[in-house]
Amino acid sequence: MAAVSKKITPRPADQRNEGYWVLLNRVIDPELNIGIVDLGLIYEIDIQSNGETTVYMTLTSMGCPAGPELMRGVEAAMEQYEGVGTVKVEVVWEPVWGPDMVNPEIRDFLWGVE
Repeated sequence: MAAVSKKITPRPADQRNEGYWVLLNRVIDPELNIGIVDLGLIYEIDIQSNGETTVYMTLTSMGCPAGPELMRGVEAAMEQYEGVGTVKVEVVWEPVWGPDMVNPEIRDFLWGVE
């Protein structure tokens, strides 16, 4: 699984208004049974005018056994969105994923209130 070399800044939760964020959150992490948007695994989505789409995402670890399954789920979800053609998933390791990237309500549920 190759990683993209450029650094991507994750889009803030309050700027995730497009419908594809909802579709992507239907891709469920099989270990935690939580949507990957809520887990903070989707960093950015770039949809070109010709429909070519790149999804920049990360995984909870470089050796994540669910990585290929999640990437296939991202491709399938984005292909359902109107105007999207070819979907490419790029794995990003910078910034490194951490629990602080999880939706605060989900984080509190998983690890308790800090």
